[in-house]
Amino acid sequence: MTAWILGGALVAAAAVLPLVTASYLVSFTIQLFLFVVLAYSWNVISGYTGYTSFGHTSFFGIGAYGATLMMLHWKLPWLLACAGGGLLAVAVALPLGVVMLRLRGSFFAIGMFGLARVFEAVAFGWADLTRGGTGLYLPPAYDLRPLYYALGVLALGMVLLTWRLDNSRFGLQLLAIREDEDGAEALGIKTTRLKVRAFVLSAVGPGVSGGFYAVYLSFIDPPTAFSPATELTTIAMVLFGGMGTVLGPLVGAAVLSVLYEGLWARFPQVYLGAGGVIIAAVVLLMPRGVMAVAMRRGWLPHGRGTLRRLAARPAAPAEA
Repeated sequence: MTAWILGGALVAAAAVLPLVTASYLVSFTIQLFLFVVLAYSWNVISGYTGYTSFGHTSFFGIGAYGATLMMLHWKLPWLLACAGGGLLAVAVALPLGVVMLRLRGSFFAIGMFGLARVFEAVAFGWADLTRGGTGLYLPPAYDLRPLYYALGVLALGMVLLTWRLDNSRFGLQLLAIREDEDGAEALGIKTTRLKVRAFVLSAVGPGVSGGFYAVYLSFIDPPTAFSPATELTTIAMVLFGGMGTVLGPLVGAAVLSVLYEGLWARFPQVYLGAGGVIIAAVVLLMPRGVMAVAMRRGWLPHGRGTLRRLAARPAAPAEA
């Protein structure tokens, strides 16, 4: 009950924030919501299923370009166009999942990274549609509050979706695949179908949020849409908070977003390097993330689902 009250208070505070604060904080929170969505999406396929992806920005970029082109050529409202970008990402993820999930471990991770680079090259080369390196421009969004609330709802939806996944048979089956895929298949779990389902589910958030990001910037180009830095930051956030947990991606996104913002403001020349050192230290010292450590030491109560199961297990090195 306490957790629900605290969660409700946070949601209420987030709803009021754009009405009482400066535009800088609204802009920062929009970026925080964006990374919350990306972190929870990545957590579905990598945290629960165990397939570490280095190319989920593929769906982010597809959603960004899809939504932008729908707004420019079909004159769709931005909210509807962003939903269309999410559907386009899902349509691409379905056949890709069938093919890519035949790979395992580092082969899958590297394959996904290469796939993102292929999509970036297509965006550069298909200049008639994407205008290549020049990029596509949208009318500037002078009022960020509608975008803030839309991304906030999407971020909240991803948190609730992960909570539901964590307490469902589907989530338990994904954990079985993560721990021993061959053993899970021997027990009758339809691993291929479940992996593809998780892969497609993990593409929805990046697809929709990619469109939101294009609206936020009023611009999109290949390096922005398919940025490896966005991918690595997302992975770092999930690793920091705890893979395969309900609250880990939220904690990681919040803490590292504030950390990066503070380092950028004070040490613009070295903030990326300093942030990398901090992340590396956390991963080496707390390989299962801060949430597992907090519960193991009794700082947080053991909840239901995966979070409880994870806290009860001894720490183990992260695997690709």
